[in-house]
Amino acid sequence: MKSDLQIRHDVEEELEWEPGVAASSIDVEVKEGVVTLKGHLASFGEKVAAEQAAQRVGGVRALLAELTVRLPQEEVRGDGEIANFAHSMLRWTTGVSEGSVRVLVEHGHVVLRGTVDYAWQSRAAARAIAQLRGVTSVANEIEVKHLAEPAKISKDILDAMHRHAEREARHIRVSVREGTVTLSGTVHSYAERAVARGAAWAAPGVGAVVDDLNVE
Repeated sequence: MKSDLQIRHDVEEELEWEPGVAASSIDVEVKEGVVTLKGHLASFGEKVAAEQAAQRVGGVRALLAELTVRLPQEEVRGDGEIANFAHSMLRWTTGVSEGSVRVLVEHGHVVLRGTVDYAWQSRAAARAIAQLRGVTSVANEIEVKHLAEPAKISKDILDAMHRHAEREARHIRVSVREGTVTLSGTVHSYAERAVARGAAWAAPGVGAVVDDLNVE
C-alpha cells in the first residue's frame, strides 16, 4: 500500500504530466489516502482536468477539490455570449438532441436543464459546456427520461464491470431503485472506483448514481 507521501508525489507528477493543468497553481495534501487539491485556476476546464488527473493515481481513496476558478481578464465573457456559445456547442454535441437541453447563465455559472433519454447524454452535455471560455462552474440538472427495469440495469452494470475490471467487480454490489443506482462494496483504488462509476453511468436506464464504495 502506498504511503501518503508517495501518493502526494504521484499526484503532483500526474498534475505536471497533464497538459491542460498549471500544476504550480495547485497545492496537494494527502491524509490516509484522501487527496485535497487547493488553489486558484484560470478556467473551469482546467479544474475538471486537475480533478481527473488526481483520480487516475493509484492509491487515492477519495478526492476533495477545494479549487476555485479565477478567470484572467482576457477570458471573461458576458453571460449572453456564454449562453450563445453554449447553445451552439450543444447543437454540435453528438448524442444531444437539439432543444433537449436549456441553458441558464449567471455571472459565468452555467445551469443545464431539460430532459434526455439516457444518463450518458446528460454527462456529454455537461462535458461540452465545461470547456467553454468564460465558464466558472457547471450545474447539471438534466433529467433522464428512460428508466429500464432494475434487474436489467443491475445486470448491464455488472457485465460491464466484469469486462473492465473483473477482480474489482467481484467485490461490488449494485442496487437499483427508480433509475437510481447505488454502488457499494470495496475497491482497491480511486481509479477502480472510477471504472465502477463509469460502468454505472453508461448503463441504459440510469438516471443517477450513488457511490457508496469504500477504497482500501
